[in-house]
Amino acid sequence: MSSRFTRTGLACALALGLFGAIAGCSGSSASTPPQAPVAAQVSVVTLQAENQPITTELSGRTRARMSAEIRPQVGGIVQQRLFEEGALVKAGQALYQLDPATFKAALASAQASVAKAESTVNAAKVTARRNAELAKIEAVSQQASDDSQATLQQAEADLGVARAALDTARINLGFTRITAPIAGRIEASTVTPGALVTASQTTALTTVQQLDPIHVDVTQSTTELLRLQRELAAGTLRTSGEKGEDSVKLLLEDGSTYAHAGRLQFSSVTVSESTGAVTLRILVPNPERTLLPGMYVRAVLEEGVAEQALLVPQQGVTRTASGDASALVVTAGNKVEKRALKVSRAVGSRWQVTEGLKAGDRVIVEGSLKVKVGDTVRPVAAGDATGVAAVATR
Repeated sequence: MSSRFTRTGLACALALGLFGAIAGCSGSSASTPPQAPVAAQVSVVTLQAENQPITTELSGRTRARMSAEIRPQVGGIVQQRLFEEGALVKAGQALYQLDPATFKAALASAQASVAKAESTVNAAKVTARRNAELAKIEAVSQQASDDSQATLQQAEADLGVARAALDTARINLGFTRITAPIAGRIEASTVTPGALVTASQTTALTTVQQLDPIHVDVTQSTTELLRLQRELAAGTLRTSGEKGEDSVKLLLEDGSTYAHAGRLQFSSVTVSESTGAVTLRILVPNPERTLLPGMYVRAVLEEGVAEQALLVPQQGVTRTASGDASALVVTAGNKVEKRALKVSRAVGSRWQVTEGLKAGDRVIVEGSLKVKVGDTVRPVAAGDATGVAAVATR
């Protein structure tokens, strides 16, 4: 009997102890205050005003600085080709030799005509002089003297015609040796020895092109030109130097940078009606003959310098479906604020902002998806590797 009561008492004691423990735990939990939410950590960029060179990338084609199509000035049979196709030729270098036989005969005939005319002039001079003396003593009539003077003048005129014909024959004989009018690289020949050519034919025998230096013609839209003029007039953009002294970088078709910088020569004064663009011409050194006429290139031109420009990383700017730009900014109290922006142009991987931000503003560039306007955040400089890693792991 006593044993049963003892077990019952122990059970009651254990139950009371367990109840007390549970009550104590629940009381302790209820008395703990709730913890405040942890501020999200974001990566920010502090804006600084800077003088930023403004560049424009324009596409265009290379053009030979000088080009001459070689055509015969007299007709004849090609006897020789005196150049190597694709080689460099000098100005005045012989390129073709035409058969000169008929032109040598014409020259000889002209020389004979000159000799004949000279003898006629000499005889007329003697006669005119003698008749003038005889007229003084009335040995001949004055009419005879006048006629001899007229004969002399006609003989001198005939001599002039003969000499002009001689010059023409000599020039035509010279044209049988076709020379290069300019120095440059010569292209393939369209004729071979034995071919018949005619004076001023439409088909060129070959072409000589001057490739060093070479021209690059690029086009710029009038929209960009007007924008540039407005910015220069407003003072938000200043020129970086005289246009004739601007250095231009070229990018080749494979994306590589050309070794030599070009120089902007002029901008055309006429707008193309079909494209609405003006042409800019760039003079580029080409000592290695890397650039050939007709190649596609892109020219990077420095338009000017934007003074006190604000540049925001592109990942810090968002756009709506209508194209309106905005950015999230951390205020002095570490609150998130949204700003509407006006963006001017892209400068590398950044946007140039003209309205909505000022120097010293902290723009969120990482972690913006986990915060909203009005939230308190912990900003970390974007260049801080520890802060960036912390943002990435959250």
